[in-house]
Amino acid sequence: MTPTTGPEDGTWHKTACILCENNCGVQILTAEGQRTFLKIRGDKDHVSTHGYTCNKALRLDHYQNGGRRLTTPLRREPDGTFTPVDWDIAIAEVAQRFAAVRDTHGGDKIFFYGGGGQGNHLGGAYAGPLLKALGSRYRSNPLAQEKTGEGWVDAHFTGGHTHGDFEHAEVSVFIGKNPFQSHGVARARTVLKEIAKDPARSLIVIDPIRTETADLADFHLQVKPGTDAWCLSAILAILVEQDLLDHRFLAEHTRDYEVVAEVVRGIDISAHAAVCGVDEDLLRRAATRIGTAASVSTYEDLGVQQGPNSTLISYLNKLIWLVTGNFAKQGAMQPHSWMFPLAHYSTRTRTTPVTGARMPGGLVPCNVIAEEIVSDHPDRFRAMLIESSNPAHSLADSRMFRRALKELEFVVVIDVTMTETARLADYVLPAASQYEKYEATFFNFEFPRNTFHLRAPVLDPLPGTLPEPEIYARLTRQLRAVKPLPLAVLRTAAKWGRTPFRLAFAALVMANKKTLAMAPFLLYETLGPTLPGNARAAAVLWALAQRTARTYPAAMRRAGHVSADALFDAILQGRSGVVFTEDSQDDAWDYLPHPDKRFPLAIPELLGILDDLDPATAVQTSAEYPVILAAGQRRPFTANTIIHDDSWRLRDTKGALRLSRPDAEALGLHDGDQARVVTERGSAVASVEIDDRMQAGHAALPNGFGLDLRGDGNSVVGVALNQLTDARRRDPISGTPWHKNVPARIEPVTTTHMSPSAPGALR
Repeated sequence: MTPTTGPEDGTWHKTACILCENNCGVQILTAEGQRTFLKIRGDKDHVSTHGYTCNKALRLDHYQNGGRRLTTPLRREPDGTFTPVDWDIAIAEVAQRFAAVRDTHGGDKIFFYGGGGQGNHLGGAYAGPLLKALGSRYRSNPLAQEKTGEGWVDAHFTGGHTHGDFEHAEVSVFIGKNPFQSHGVARARTVLKEIAKDPARSLIVIDPIRTETADLADFHLQVKPGTDAWCLSAILAILVEQDLLDHRFLAEHTRDYEVVAEVVRGIDISAHAAVCGVDEDLLRRAATRIGTAASVSTYEDLGVQQGPNSTLISYLNKLIWLVTGNFAKQGAMQPHSWMFPLAHYSTRTRTTPVTGARMPGGLVPCNVIAEEIVSDHPDRFRAMLIESSNPAHSLADSRMFRRALKELEFVVVIDVTMTETARLADYVLPAASQYEKYEATFFNFEFPRNTFHLRAPVLDPLPGTLPEPEIYARLTRQLRAVKPLPLAVLRTAAKWGRTPFRLAFAALVMANKKTLAMAPFLLYETLGPTLPGNARAAAVLWALAQRTARTYPAAMRRAGHVSADALFDAILQGRSGVVFTEDSQDDAWDYLPHPDKRFPLAIPELLGILDDLDPATAVQTSAEYPVILAAGQRRPFTANTIIHDDSWRLRDTKGALRLSRPDAEALGLHDGDQARVVTERGSAVASVEIDDRMQAGHAALPNGFGLDLRGDGNSVVGVALNQLTDARRRDPISGTPWHKNVPARIEPVTTTHMSPSAPGALR
């Protein structure tokens, strides 16, 4: 399928937004000879979002054309400056130096970070063969800052990710989640408004801030910052106390309920209500609404996943929908198929080599990476390959992380622009942007009809850049990681067609199981050149289509694909995406990994933490740091740091510090005044915005600001949050950071109306 022309002077291209996990389908208008996105609109044919977009998608030209792009590989010289080098030299030298680390210290000392952002997962799929060739065993990415605690609980319960059916749920519960801004639900604002208008449905929001989603809620449980565990445990205790349980579901589909109930019955509901600051009657009414609903869907997100007790909160959230029987029915929680799993769901986790931290999902917790480097331990990481990520800016305690990067023997960054991390690298390899190559996301979370979208290029690659699959392939070739014979066999088979190719590939795997580890490279080199439209990077999707056919054969056929090759062809041709599996509600039970198909409700370690919940630990503030700072609030014009251009923001252009009115009055601060935020790790100055949505003692700074766009320190707009965060403040199980719960104090810097009696700092 080719781009279409329209009445406008130019060509419309079907693609997707890359600024959040929903990846809404959009159309982009371009003109021949220009790189500018002339217009952007929703794609009504898109299989998942049907034309829906938020305002952020309309700013995508600022991603493509607003930043300062890299157009040649760069090599750091001994004096710290960078020298442009051609691709052949860069590839040869990078491969040689990684091989030297492998041969001297062992390949497991080479650490991989990244592998894709909000919409570019396809390139990361080709990193595996290179890492295998180097002997690299440890990796991480931004998921380890957010989702690994929830994933660890999911591994115990469902063996994989679950997602709510909010379009049909009688009761929708959002925990530390503001989908009006952060989405996470397809057509989020439309769905939220539909819920709010329907008298038969209810919306429950658990959030310390009165968000836009809370404005629509029937129940806003406005907890004190960091006390969500007390709120959720009180709701669970009310459900048990009032017997608002689905006993048939518990008897037929769970085990160990009484083990859980024994702990839950010991919860003092009134005391927990007092700790979280929510009126007990309101808690009881919300719990009753959950316990009496025909269907309930829940969604937890960064507001709790980056705060105290995050893994426990995931456990409590899932217990609430399990004891009320909200699984595998319309409007409730659903498992789903995967085109490719984003993490390894297992209850048995590896540990890191230096600190011994657990690695849920197979990922090194982001907050321990620096400790795994800044050490004299013989197993410390010695080199890093970083792709499509900026950990020197995005990980907690950025000063410590930058020190860690400087202590490594070798660092390579693959990115579209010169990030803070790239400036500390030994080599920087320039990638094509997400709209200059074939790309896709593996955020495929829908049930019963799950979708996948392969996006074709909108523009030709900027001269001097390469797509990540080609970069990885060149490095793998340089290392001579694959012998000529398998490549020759597969190239010959590919010329004869898909069936001979599939048989030849299967024969190679039978002869040598190690072939699978190199599969993406083999496919890129052999099947890739035969694909239409220069879609070489899509070759790995052939293998994923084969996986889909083996794992979900009936669901694939119900989606209209008679074979793996038919699915692969549909993916290649489907410019608005494809439905790759279609399940029924009964199929949900097939996703459970437990032989008896029963949920094992008791997780002893988490029950122990629940039983030991101490009200004293709910208070994270002190006389020195009396305010809780939420570092990373989602707002209408924030989008992580994927857009390296500050001009796209039409409002809140400098990233204001939002304060409650009582806190601002105590400091003598007014809108537009400057205030200093001080934490144990650093300080920063921001403009003040008084916000009646904030509680007293709670402040917020937005995500996506503080980028040093030119590297001179003079182009920074807003606060770089991780100069304030502390890597030591992390969940004891998953290691996820407490970015949304940073003890701080606020001091006036300049005020327009400061009274002589106003205090000098909020203490």
